[in-house]
Amino acid sequence: MTVFTCNDDLESMLTCIYDAWYSRLGHSNVRLATEPIEQLNMFDTYIHVEPNTDKAMAVADAINRRISPAFYSEVAFCLGAYEKDALDTVYRVLILGFKLGVGVLDAYGYDEVARFKAIRIRYGREASSFLEFVRFNLVDGVYVAHFEPKSRVLLPVAEHFSDRMPSEHWMLIDDVHKEAAVHPCNEQYYVRILSEEEFARLKATEDYDDGFTALWKIYFTEIAIKERENPKCQLTHFAKWKRKHVTEFA
Repeated sequence: MTVFTCNDDLESMLTCIYDAWYSRLGHSNVRLATEPIEQLNMFDTYIHVEPNTDKAMAVADAINRRISPAFYSEVAFCLGAYEKDALDTVYRVLILGFKLGVGVLDAYGYDEVARFKAIRIRYGREASSFLEFVRFNLVDGVYVAHFEPKSRVLLPVAEHFSDRMPSEHWMLIDDVHKEAAVHPCNEQYYVRILSEEEFARLKATEDYDDGFTALWKIYFTEIAIKERENPKCQLTHFAKWKRKHVTEFA
Protein backbone atom coordinates (compact mmCIF):
# COMPACT_ATOMS: atom_id res chain seq x y z
CA MET A 1 0.00 0.00 0.00
CA THR A 2 1.25 3.47 -0.91
CA VAL A 3 0.19 6.19 1.52
CA PHE A 4 0.17 9.78 0.29
CA THR A 5 0.50 12.21 3.21
CA CYS A 6 0.15 15.98 3.46
CA ASN A 7 -0.57 18.87 5.80
CA ASP A 8 -4.15 19.39 6.96
CA ASP A 9 -4.93 22.58 4.99
CA LEU A 10 -7.27 22.57 1.98
CA GLU A 11 -4.64 23.29 -0.69
CA SER A 12 -2.36 20.50 0.55
CA MET A 13 -5.20 17.99 0.68
CA LEU A 14 -6.44 18.80 -2.83
CA THR A 15 -2.86 18.47 -4.08
CA CYS A 16 -2.61 15.11 -2.33
CA ILE A 17 -5.77 13.94 -4.11
CA TYR A 18 -4.27 15.03 -7.43
CA ASP A 19 -0.97 13.19 -6.89
CA ALA A 20 -2.65 10.01 -5.66
CA TRP A 21 -5.09 10.02 -8.60
CA TYR A 22 -2.41 10.48 -11.24
CA SER A 23 0.08 8.13 -9.62
CA ARG A 24 -1.46 5.34 -11.74
CA LEU A 25 -0.97 2.91 -8.87
CA GLY A 26 -4.64 1.98 -8.78
CA HIS A 27 -7.21 3.40 -6.37
CA SER A 28 -7.26 0.24 -4.27
CA ASN A 29 -3.49 0.41 -3.81
CA VAL A 30 -3.31 3.94 -2.39
CA ARG A 31 -4.44 5.58 0.80
CA LEU A 32 -4.47 9.27 1.76
CA ALA A 33 -3.74 10.64 5.22
CA THR A 34 -2.99 13.94 6.89
CA GLU A 35 0.11 14.46 8.97
CA PRO A 36 1.26 13.73 11.56
CA ILE A 37 0.93 9.98 11.05
CA GLU A 38 0.32 8.45 14.46
CA GLN A 39 1.72 5.01 13.67
CA LEU A 40 3.72 3.93 10.63
CA ASN A 41 3.16 0.55 9.01
CA MET A 42 6.41 -1.13 8.01
CA PHE A 43 4.76 -2.68 4.94
CA ASP A 44 3.49 0.65 3.55
CA THR A 45 5.33 3.19 1.41
CA TYR A 46 4.84 6.82 2.49
CA ILE A 47 5.02 9.74 0.07
CA HIS A 48 4.86 13.29 1.43
CA VAL A 49 3.01 15.75 -0.84
CA GLU A 50 3.85 19.46 -0.85
CA PRO A 51 1.00 21.90 -1.60
CA ASN A 52 0.72 23.04 -5.21
CA THR A 53 -1.77 25.73 -6.17
CA ASP A 54 -2.14 24.60 -9.80
CA LYS A 55 -2.85 21.00 -8.83
CA ALA A 56 -5.30 22.04 -6.13
CA MET A 57 -7.15 24.31 -8.55
CA ALA A 58 -7.28 21.50 -11.12
CA VAL A 59 -9.00 19.19 -8.63
CA ALA A 60 -11.43 21.90 -7.52
CA ASP A 61 -12.24 22.77 -11.13
CA ALA A 62 -12.83 19.12 -12.05
CA ILE A 63 -15.24 18.65 -9.14
CA ASN A 64 -17.16 21.81 -9.99
CA ARG A 65 -17.46 20.97 -13.70
CA ARG A 66 -18.00 17.21 -13.64
CA ILE A 67 -20.12 16.93 -10.50
CA SER A 68 -21.39 20.27 -9.13
CA PRO A 69 -20.34 23.39 -7.20
CA ALA A 70 -22.62 22.32 -4.33
CA PHE A 71 -20.78 19.00 -4.10
CA TYR A 72 -17.44 20.84 -4.03
CA SER A 73 -18.69 22.85 -1.04
CA GLU A 74 -19.53 19.60 0.75
CA VAL A 75 -16.06 18.26 -0.07
CA ALA A 76 -14.37 21.41 1.26
CA PHE A 77 -16.33 21.19 4.51
CA CYS A 78 -15.55 17.48 4.92
CA LEU A 79 -11.83 18.13 4.34
CA GLY A 80 -11.96 20.66 7.15
CA ALA A 81 -13.11 18.02 9.65
CA TYR A 82 -10.73 16.77 12.32
CA GLU A 83 -11.31 13.05 11.65
CA LYS A 84 -8.08 11.41 10.48
CA ASP A 85 -9.86 9.45 7.73
CA ALA A 86 -11.62 12.51 6.24
CA LEU A 87 -9.13 12.92 3.38
CA ASP A 88 -9.22 9.27 2.33
CA THR A 89 -13.01 9.23 2.62
CA VAL A 90 -13.28 12.23 0.29
CA TYR A 91 -10.96 10.49 -2.18
CA ARG A 92 -13.18 7.37 -2.22
CA VAL A 93 -16.33 9.45 -2.67
CA LEU A 94 -14.71 11.37 -5.54
CA ILE A 95 -14.04 8.08 -7.33
CA LEU A 96 -17.77 7.38 -7.11
CA GLY A 97 -18.68 10.99 -7.87
CA PHE A 98 -16.90 11.04 -11.22
CA LYS A 99 -18.81 7.86 -12.14
CA LEU A 100 -22.27 8.60 -10.72
CA GLY A 101 -22.35 12.39 -11.10
CA VAL A 102 -24.31 14.89 -9.03
CA GLY A 103 -26.38 12.26 -7.22
CA VAL A 104 -23.41 10.54 -5.59
CA LEU A 105 -24.35 11.62 -2.07
CA ASP A 106 -27.72 9.91 -2.50
CA ALA A 107 -26.00 6.57 -3.07
CA TYR A 108 -26.45 5.42 0.51
CA GLY A 109 -25.54 1.83 -0.33
CA TYR A 110 -21.85 2.71 -0.41
CA ASP A 111 -19.93 2.69 2.87
CA GLU A 112 -17.75 5.61 1.81
CA VAL A 113 -20.81 7.78 1.19
CA ALA A 114 -22.23 6.91 4.61
CA ARG A 115 -18.90 7.78 6.23
CA PHE A 116 -18.72 11.05 4.26
CA LYS A 117 -22.19 11.99 5.50
CA ALA A 118 -21.27 11.19 9.12
CA ILE A 119 -18.13 13.35 8.97
CA ARG A 120 -20.04 16.21 7.33
CA ILE A 121 -22.79 16.09 9.96
CA ARG A 122 -20.30 16.24 12.82
CA TYR A 123 -18.52 19.14 11.13
CA GLY A 124 -21.81 21.02 10.83
CA ARG A 125 -22.70 20.39 14.45
CA GLU A 126 -19.35 21.68 15.66
CA ALA A 127 -19.66 24.81 13.54
CA SER A 128 -23.21 25.42 14.80
CA SER A 129 -22.19 25.02 18.43
CA PHE A 130 -19.58 27.77 18.16
CA LEU A 131 -22.20 30.20 16.90
CA GLU A 132 -23.47 30.14 20.49
CA PHE A 133 -20.23 29.64 22.42
CA VAL A 134 -18.01 32.35 20.88
CA ARG A 135 -17.50 35.35 23.19
CA PHE A 136 -16.21 38.72 21.95
CA ASN A 137 -14.09 41.16 23.93
CA LEU A 138 -13.97 44.84 22.95
CA VAL A 139 -10.34 45.86 22.41
CA ASP A 140 -9.72 49.44 21.25
CA GLY A 141 -12.90 49.54 19.20
CA VAL A 142 -12.50 46.05 17.71
CA TYR A 143 -14.48 43.02 18.90
CA VAL A 144 -12.04 40.12 19.29
CA ALA A 145 -12.95 36.49 19.96
CA HIS A 146 -10.78 33.40 20.43
CA PHE A 147 -11.93 29.82 20.09
CA GLU A 148 -10.32 26.39 19.74
CA PRO A 149 -12.28 24.13 17.38
CA LYS A 150 -11.26 20.58 16.52
CA SER A 151 -12.20 21.11 12.87
CA ARG A 152 -11.53 24.06 10.59
CA VAL A 153 -14.89 25.76 11.15
CA LEU A 154 -13.62 29.34 10.95
CA LEU A 155 -15.36 30.09 7.63
CA PRO A 156 -18.94 29.04 8.52
CA VAL A 157 -18.66 30.70 11.95
CA ALA A 158 -17.27 33.90 10.41
CA GLU A 159 -20.05 33.87 7.80
CA HIS A 160 -22.63 33.86 10.60
CA PHE A 161 -21.11 36.84 12.40
CA SER A 162 -20.64 38.68 9.11
CA ASP A 163 -24.42 38.67 8.74
CA ARG A 164 -25.05 39.39 12.40
CA MET A 165 -22.46 42.15 12.94
CA PRO A 166 -22.03 43.81 9.52
CA SER A 167 -21.39 47.31 10.90
CA GLU A 168 -18.75 46.40 13.47
CA HIS A 169 -15.02 45.89 13.37
CA TRP A 170 -14.40 42.35 14.60
CA MET A 171 -11.84 39.58 14.49
CA LEU A 172 -12.44 35.87 15.05
CA ILE A 173 -9.30 33.89 15.88
CA ASP A 174 -8.88 30.11 15.58
CA ASP A 175 -6.14 29.41 18.14
CA VAL A 176 -5.68 25.78 17.03
CA HIS A 177 -5.00 26.39 13.34
CA LYS A 178 -3.64 29.93 13.87
CA GLU A 179 -6.03 31.58 11.42
CA ALA A 180 -8.12 34.72 11.80
CA ALA A 181 -11.22 36.08 10.10
CA VAL A 182 -10.94 39.87 9.98
CA HIS A 183 -14.05 41.96 9.38
CA PRO A 184 -13.73 45.71 8.75
CA CYS A 185 -16.87 47.74 9.39
CA ASN A 186 -19.41 47.43 6.53
CA GLU A 187 -17.00 45.39 4.40
CA GLN A 188 -16.49 41.73 3.52
CA TYR A 189 -14.40 39.72 5.95
CA TYR A 190 -11.20 38.01 4.89
CA VAL A 191 -9.14 35.14 6.33
CA ARG A 192 -5.50 35.57 7.31
CA ILE A 193 -2.99 32.89 8.29
CA LEU A 194 -1.19 34.25 11.34
CA SER A 195 2.54 34.33 11.86
CA GLU A 196 3.90 33.31 15.26
CA GLU A 197 4.49 36.97 16.14
CA GLU A 198 0.97 38.01 15.13
CA PHE A 199 -0.56 35.11 17.02
CA ALA A 200 1.39 35.94 20.19
CA ARG A 201 0.25 39.57 20.05
CA LEU A 202 -3.37 38.59 19.49
CA LYS A 203 -3.31 36.11 22.38
CA ALA A 204 -2.73 39.07 24.68
CA THR A 205 -6.14 40.51 23.76
CA GLU A 206 -7.81 37.98 26.05
CA ASP A 207 -6.29 39.73 29.06
CA TYR A 208 -7.83 43.07 28.06
CA ASP A 209 -10.57 44.24 30.42
CA ASP A 210 -13.34 45.95 28.48
CA GLY A 211 -15.41 46.72 31.57
CA PHE A 212 -18.15 44.20 30.80
CA THR A 213 -16.35 40.93 31.62
CA ALA A 214 -16.89 41.09 35.38
CA LEU A 215 -20.45 42.32 34.90
CA TRP A 216 -21.28 39.39 32.61
CA LYS A 217 -19.83 36.87 35.10
CA ILE A 218 -21.94 38.34 37.90
CA TYR A 219 -25.04 38.20 35.70
CA PHE A 220 -24.33 34.58 34.73
CA THR A 221 -23.94 33.57 38.38
CA GLU A 222 -26.91 35.49 39.75
CA ILE A 223 -29.51 34.24 37.26
CA ALA A 224 -28.60 30.59 37.87
CA ILE A 225 -31.07 28.53 39.92
CA LYS A 226 -28.90 26.42 42.23
CA GLU A 227 -31.65 23.89 42.89
CA ARG A 228 -31.77 23.10 39.18
CA GLU A 229 -28.05 22.77 38.54
CA ASN A 230 -27.25 19.62 36.58
CA PRO A 231 -23.56 19.51 35.51
CA LYS A 232 -23.89 16.17 33.72
CA CYS A 233 -26.78 17.40 31.60
CA GLN A 234 -24.91 20.63 30.91
CA LEU A 235 -21.93 18.69 29.56
CA THR A 236 -24.10 17.08 26.87
CA HIS A 237 -24.85 20.55 25.49
CA PHE A 238 -21.60 22.35 26.33
CA ALA A 239 -18.52 20.12 26.41
CA LYS A 240 -15.58 21.20 28.57
CA TRP A 241 -13.19 21.47 25.62
CA LYS A 242 -15.37 24.24 24.17
CA ARG A 243 -15.32 26.36 27.35
CA LYS A 244 -11.71 27.50 27.41
CA HIS A 245 -12.38 30.97 25.94
CA VAL A 246 -15.94 31.39 27.19
CA THR A 247 -16.15 34.37 29.54
CA GLU A 248 -18.46 32.89 32.16
CA PHE A 249 -16.28 29.80 32.61
CA ALA A 250 -12.89 31.54 32.51
